[in-house]
Amino acid sequence: MRRRARRIEDSGRGLIAPEEVERDGVILRRLTADDAPAVSRAATESLEHLGPWMPWATPEGTSLETQRERLLGPATLWNSGSGYEYGIFLPDRTLVGGCGLHRRIGPSALEIGYWVHVDHTRRGIATECAGALTAVGFGLRGIERMEIHCDEANVASASVPPKLGYRLTGRVDHEPEAPGEVGSRLIWVLYRREWEARPPRATPSGA
Repeated sequence: MRRRARRIEDSGRGLIAPEEVERDGVILRRLTADDAPAVSRAATESLEHLGPWMPWATPEGTSLETQRERLLGPATLWNSGSGYEYGIFLPDRTLVGGCGLHRRIGPSALEIGYWVHVDHTRRGIATECAGALTAVGFGLRGIERMEIHCDEANVASASVPPKLGYRLTGRVDHEPEAPGEVGSRLIWVLYRREWEARPPRATPSGA
């Protein structure tokens, strides 16, 4: 009976994420290799801001060549439903960051990742993006849990999940992957039943 109920619930959900999502003036659009120049430029301009937390945020990692080569891969991931990478755009279509949904935390779950251009932080963009991706994730068939991970020292990233109803469920020791990390990963979790029972959304502010 329970399995049948789950199949009925899933029948109204999609198999593949939408290629574009808009939420409160922030547009998430599927990235392609054509976006490599904009991604490279935004990440390079934000190296000092991103470097302490993102292992890929190095001069080589943000180069046009590296980004173009990297963005050739997401098409395969996207089409197979293995992962979804979006660019964060303003209404004028300026790229101001990136975010994604990743199937790397087990079945029935997705992990959210995000980064924002240094000139556009503290405007609520990361929160809006994570909120939009939460809705996208729970709109996919079979997804019952969403998670956001970040190092304990990354205070800005850690400020996002609680605004969206995520609960801190634990800390996991890990080998630091970037210079600013202290080796303690925070695990924030939200279940679909909790998300569906959430109160009406207030417009968030901050990160």
